[in-house]
Amino acid sequence: MLGVKVLCCLLVVYQLNEAKKIKGSRAEPNGALKEPHASLTSFRLFPEDEDECTVDPLQLHTLTSCGFNSSNPLIIITHGWSVDGMLESWILKLATALKSNLIHVNVVITDWLSLAQTHYPTAVKSTRSVGKDIAHLLQALRVHYRYPLKKVHLIGYSLGAHISGFAGSYLEGPEKIGRITGLDPAGPLFEGVSPSDRLSPDDADFVDAIHTFTRESMGFSVGINQAVAHYDFYPNGGDFQPGCDLRNIYEHISQHGLLGFEQTVKCAHERSVHLFIDSLINKDKQSTAYRCGNKGSFDRGVCLDCRRHRCNTLGYHINKAHTGASKRLYLKTRSQMPYKLYHYQFRVQFVNQMERIQPSLTISLTGTKEESGDIPITITEPISGKASLTFLITLDRDLGDLMLLKLRWEGTDVWKSVWNRVKTMIPWGGAEKQPLLTVGKISIKAGETQERTTFCAMTHEEQEVQISQDKVFVRCKADSAKQRRRKRSGSVRDL
Repeated sequence: MLGVKVLCCLLVVYQLNEAKKIKGSRAEPNGALKEPHASLTSFRLFPEDEDECTVDPLQLHTLTSCGFNSSNPLIIITHGWSVDGMLESWILKLATALKSNLIHVNVVITDWLSLAQTHYPTAVKSTRSVGKDIAHLLQALRVHYRYPLKKVHLIGYSLGAHISGFAGSYLEGPEKIGRITGLDPAGPLFEGVSPSDRLSPDDADFVDAIHTFTRESMGFSVGINQAVAHYDFYPNGGDFQPGCDLRNIYEHISQHGLLGFEQTVKCAHERSVHLFIDSLINKDKQSTAYRCGNKGSFDRGVCLDCRRHRCNTLGYHINKAHTGASKRLYLKTRSQMPYKLYHYQFRVQFVNQMERIQPSLTISLTGTKEESGDIPITITEPISGKASLTFLITLDRDLGDLMLLKLRWEGTDVWKSVWNRVKTMIPWGGAEKQPLLTVGKISIKAGETQERTTFCAMTHEEQEVQISQDKVFVRCKADSAKQRRRKRSGSVRDL
């Protein structure tokens, strides 16, 4: 069995390499919907407690017999390319999460396995015809049931994301599909093409996409890297996901048996689906993402700003605000569900450093709800003179209002031996002493609440930190007074 999975993995690589050779050969102009055509696509209405029921777009009475409720929104799930010709387990998990958490909703599963289980380039060529099949179904609903397209939400995974986009582009008239969600839209044969040949913001009133496997290998990436939506989310940078490395294969085997190898191979690509499911199941742990120019800037902690729709919620409960051009949003997540992490921007001010040093720091925070424990800080460039460094820290718990900060300059015996030979001149004393880090204010901004807290040393001497020494910083007086005013203001508003 394991050998079969290895061969399947090699087949994926081969097919994607073949796809590169024929890029651009499938272009087909968008056109009006003609009469319903012979289709190899089937649609199944997913009920709560009974078996799935097949819907025939040519015989709409099957909708009623399957339990379709025209008063409720319609969500259509579309899968991607298939190696083994079987519906993947995530489809039923997503359909179940939608039904059990939204309750009053119609969930339909698009089955195009007969076309998806072919060479990848051939499957790509079929995406337009499958999109047209979905468009025919929606057109029939609009004509015969007066069902508004704005109540339709298409969710497509991999190739299914582009299929959903094609479905939207085939529908004529001023009314568009309400929403399309692309779950790691496929990259090969779609990266760099015109918007009419892939999922794009023009395909629905609102389009969002989650990119989870854009890491390039051998000239291609499984998921598309370019922005294709109004809001494009890049969890953990979008290139790869925590918990998906080969070293996690034993964990996957323990959870999935012999299917664990397959799970490792598709882990990062499929993570987009599970992030979306997580947003449905864990309503109290919604993940916030932040607009940023690139992954590097986000990792430095300079992008935790929510003004003017610069942040948004990943998943089903996204704020569908239209703000012009496509936006790239970044966030960090855990390696397993619930995926939410809390983002904090740290800005540490160093004062008059006489020596160029590159210390290893550990910070711990105490809040009104929780304590953070020790947080290691990696400083990638030497500090000298007066400098402020900004970096991003993520935690898996909400600390509440931050009250206390403890900082420690870590040092091994080797470090101590080195530093014992290094002397720092104190400008006001003229004497030599052990090297010091002189720390000014430490500012922390919580991304999720947008609250900024500033910490100060209790005395001037407490600003000076030696190796292996703990120093406690408290909220600055001005910051504490500001917090008291906010609380009083909030109390007055509550009266």
